[in-house]
Amino acid sequence: MGDVISTHLDENRRLFVAERTGKILDEFFQFFEEQYPLALFNKIRYEVEDNGGPQPQLLQRKTPLKDKIIFSGNLYQYLEVNRRWKNRYFVIRDDYSVAYYDGKVNFDRGASPKGLINSAGYKVLNTMDQYLELINSSMPGIKGRASSSPFLKLPTEYCTILWHPYGHHHYFCVISEKEQQKWHAVFQDCVRHLNNGLPEDCKVETPAFSDAVRLYRQSKDQYGTWEMLCGNQIQIATNLVMEELLPELAAMIYPKLKGKLHDRQKDWILITEAVQKMVQVQTKVRYEAVLQKCEASRSGLESRIRPDLDQIISSKEHVANKLRVFVMPKAEACVRNKVQPCISSILDALMGPTSGGFSEVRDLFFKEIVEINKNILNEEGKQKLGEYMEKLSLLPYHPVKMQSCYEQLEQLQPQLKELQQRFEFSSPAVFVQRGQILLREILDNAVYTFEQLLHQSLGNSPEKGQVCQTIQRIQERVLKKYDYDSSTVRKKFFREALLQITIPYLLKNLSASVNTSLPRFQEFIFEDFSKFILVDNIFEEVVLQSVAKDIMLAVKEAAVQRKHNLFRDSIVMSGSDPNLLLLGEAQNINWNNEMANEESSNPASGSEKRRRMKQVVSMIQDDGILRPYEVDMVTNAKQIPEVEEVGSSGSSEPCSPVKSPDSVKEIRDLLTIGKIETTVANTAEDTSMTNGMVCKDEIVPESNPSEEMENELPQNCQESVQSSHECDLSPSAAEHIENRTSSSVIAFNEVSDESNQEKANVYQQKDSSDKETGEEVSSKP
Repeated sequence: MGDVISTHLDENRRLFVAERTGKILDEFFQFFEEQYPLALFNKIRYEVEDNGGPQPQLLQRKTPLKDKIIFSGNLYQYLEVNRRWKNRYFVIRDDYSVAYYDGKVNFDRGASPKGLINSAGYKVLNTMDQYLELINSSMPGIKGRASSSPFLKLPTEYCTILWHPYGHHHYFCVISEKEQQKWHAVFQDCVRHLNNGLPEDCKVETPAFSDAVRLYRQSKDQYGTWEMLCGNQIQIATNLVMEELLPELAAMIYPKLKGKLHDRQKDWILITEAVQKMVQVQTKVRYEAVLQKCEASRSGLESRIRPDLDQIISSKEHVANKLRVFVMPKAEACVRNKVQPCISSILDALMGPTSGGFSEVRDLFFKEIVEINKNILNEEGKQKLGEYMEKLSLLPYHPVKMQSCYEQLEQLQPQLKELQQRFEFSSPAVFVQRGQILLREILDNAVYTFEQLLHQSLGNSPEKGQVCQTIQRIQERVLKKYDYDSSTVRKKFFREALLQITIPYLLKNLSASVNTSLPRFQEFIFEDFSKFILVDNIFEEVVLQSVAKDIMLAVKEAAVQRKHNLFRDSIVMSGSDPNLLLLGEAQNINWNNEMANEESSNPASGSEKRRRMKQVVSMIQDDGILRPYEVDMVTNAKQIPEVEEVGSSGSSEPCSPVKSPDSVKEIRDLLTIGKIETTVANTAEDTSMTNGMVCKDEIVPESNPSEEMENELPQNCQESVQSSHECDLSPSAAEHIENRTSSSVIAFNEVSDESNQEKANVYQQKDSSDKETGEEVSSKP
């Protein structure tokens, strides 16, 4: 390996790489330095003029996976040094970096990892044929004698390969197809997260850098989305340099490669990797210097923007009006003839897979809550609630369970293939990955909202029947909020995707007739405001305005048709649940510690603690809780179990499949029957009445808990309760009567004892009603 690099990357070629990299970076960072003051101006203007948008109904988690591990397990890894396969232990951390160790023992001891893999920009492949196809397409100039030997000898037939156009390639193998599917989903999750663009919390640096990349590529006549806009700023700038440098370097090195075809391909991969490392080191030094320079000038720029903000806005609008008169007729003609007829077809291609993915996420959340309810009702009861809720909190980051949702978005690739040729955008993968990120985010919001509401509602240490009813009620409440937020997120995604497809196409068609005339509009800008008003950016805004109206109208019409369960824009739920916003600032809940503390305390202190914690969320941090998942999901970096499938109870035996109910009505019937049967079975053991009195040793027939409560009420309350039993109540009405019943019991504590004759009448009434209720329960399926 060293001989290949030293032979083809001698001193002269290394000097060429450094000089060419410096020139490309000079040109690119000139765009960045121009865009930085404009981004600062837009940030300040947004702070002043922000009118807000639709308020999300679901809460957002502040730190989703802080100090946690997503996945871990063993893989066979190919080592380039000695050309051997070695079994290593891999850990995927909360930042989606992949660390590998010689073994699990080394990780448990706290040893440093043997290496780290940053998967930004990679593609995850499951067959050697896919890998060879990508290699041949990325190296069209390499030719040589065909070889009958394989490119790489695999120890098993189940391989997973991480391919990068410029970086190091990673080869892995597992012993079964099921393990291969798991690790494929895990690596895809890492790539998806790291390809999600730059952090949005950097309000100046991120937009300035993104605009600089777009304008630089447009200056090279490259329009549209870019597949290598992934990773951090240094990685993106490195990809930008490699995209331009590599073809020039290949023209010098390709002809001098010798050997068979596979040998030439391997040599070129090693050379490309070495060049990429050289470029990345040089890019890092240069980016840090430019960023430091821009940050140093920030305070001076702000002092110029804030006093003259209104004048800058007025001057920009004046230039925009002048430019609009010149550009708008040409832009509208292009929109009318080439873009407008295709908007509906683009939207149809986007809506089907996207709405299917959000619907799949909704079903996944619904089924998980139902399973929790069934386990609480039929098995351990409330004692296992903490374990179930800890697993639920990691559901959005479960690579295998989320795979069915992500696969819905994969259908965008073939549907956008025809439009890709017409509008000349690079790859539909950009839209697929963005949609998949939105699926994970909205599910995490739904889970977090459910956690906070349940934590607030578990007040007076209720029995498991009441816990199940509370869970069901909160589930319905969260699903309503999910439907509203899902509609809002999808409509925003459709608008952004339509703009990302159509705007570059319009710019490319208009650039030939407009670009030569743009410099003359610079004379309308005052010199003092020239850093905050750029003609090229105003030109793009005018083009965006020419097509934005048609896009907004198309999305609005789609919402009116209700084909994909979209809310209309006139339906606004902002401020509908102000109390929920108070929980938004709360920290993550450690459910295992919550349940453990409640069990260790006596009932009185536990009830008082719950009352105090209704509005104060637990500040206890996760100390180290093992959560066995079928894909080895764990939450503590110091203690990771081996990869194995376990049941919900924690044993190594697989869970028995339980069919989920098909409708909300069936769930309510199941909960009602379970509550009645459980309470009747425990009546003989529970000797304390609801009002605190102790029963005497009398023979009392078994009764329904609701009827026992009814017979202890004053006479004026019995008639209303009895009449309610004679009719078929809806769930909401039954819930209302239950609340009235509990309040009547409290009032009953203050009434004096009745005579013995009245007690006898009550028991006689109780006996007759038990017979009716017993027939009614036994008749249910």
